[in-house]
Amino acid sequence: MKLKVMIIDGQADYRSLLMHHVTTHWPDASITSYDPLSDGHLPDSFSGAGNDLVLLGNELGDRDGSDVIRQYLRATAFPPLVYFGYEDEKNDILAAGASGFFNRDTLRHDALVVFLSDLLSEGNKLASTDSLFVGDQATGINPLIRGYRFIRKLSTTEYSAVYLAERKSIGRNVVLKVLRQIPDAEDTIGAFDRFLQEYEMIAELDHPNIVQIFDLGVGDNHAHIAMEYLAGGDLKHRIAAGISEQTAIRYFRQITGAMAEIHKVGILHRDLKPANIMLRADDSIALIDFGLAKRLRWQMEMTGSGEIFGTPYYMSPEQGHGNGMDVRSDIYSLGILLFEMLTGAKPYTGDSAMSIIYKHAKAPIPLLPARVGHYQALLNMLLAKRAEDRLQTAAEVLEWL
Repeated sequence: MKLKVMIIDGQADYRSLLMHHVTTHWPDASITSYDPLSDGHLPDSFSGAGNDLVLLGNELGDRDGSDVIRQYLRATAFPPLVYFGYEDEKNDILAAGASGFFNRDTLRHDALVVFLSDLLSEGNKLASTDSLFVGDQATGINPLIRGYRFIRKLSTTEYSAVYLAERKSIGRNVVLKVLRQIPDAEDTIGAFDRFLQEYEMIAELDHPNIVQIFDLGVGDNHAHIAMEYLAGGDLKHRIAAGISEQTAIRYFRQITGAMAEIHKVGILHRDLKPANIMLRADDSIALIDFGLAKRLRWQMEMTGSGEIFGTPYYMSPEQGHGNGMDVRSDIYSLGILLFEMLTGAKPYTGDSAMSIIYKHAKAPIPLLPARVGHYQALLNMLLAKRAEDRLQTAAEVLEWL
């Protein structure tokens, strides 16, 4: 089904520009171009019928844009209308009922195409909108990613959004992770490129417990990573459902093996937690989200109330206090995971993030229940307060096991 668009504006060059934006993305689109200055204003009976979209410019001669919009929208089922004008018109235009507003002089192709695709998707008007997906206004992520059929959003954070999508070239479901670049944010200069570099390294690894990476790409202000879809959910929910000692140790071996592999190529995870560990349909482990906390600057900004942004349950004492870290910080996080998998509970909890961070540094290493007490010696070597007192590498942990 072809996209049908009507473009109305008194300036021929601008009508051509809008036509170019549309046909660049939808080359088969059918465009109707209308000049209200030379051909006269459309009659009151104009209903927009037969069009999927109406693009209205503000070169309308003696007529006010908001008045024109009100006239058009009196028609039943008038198609979505997007207006192109100047900032001082915006409030009146949107109040009149326009579906969207763009500044005439600062129009960006990706922003326009993503917005139009969103309108079409909402109305289920055009099958070809399956070829892209739209991010969230709340995060500022609005990528246009060709070659993927959007299925649903899985999660959103400040810097990224995660989607389930089909990679059309292989007919396979994948997870698309989209990272937004924030060029003016403190300490994020270069983080965007380093993030991609790390995933490029991961894509080259061949390890059964590291997620498979299919595709990496960059847009104007975002990067995307297409990775293996892991149907078994995350370890967080698996722990909540309860796991046996045998299963816990099997998972722990796999997680530790994956950590040894990423440490080998120089990546410090820094965000090891059950939500970042996924399960395949065959119940094997796959590690995800490598280095994101490191490269997008771990947010440890203290507020007046002493709160900390982030999850403190898996942080090493040095990470919780903002000190220098190396792979031994990830070793500590492995110890927290081991305790939680064996007991179903976190070793340190508290009323505030700061109280948990304090316990990581000062509270005694917790004791395992008697039924799994034979792992206490290992736990002690993982959760030592000083990094130099821990097992020093993931490979050492595997050797100890």
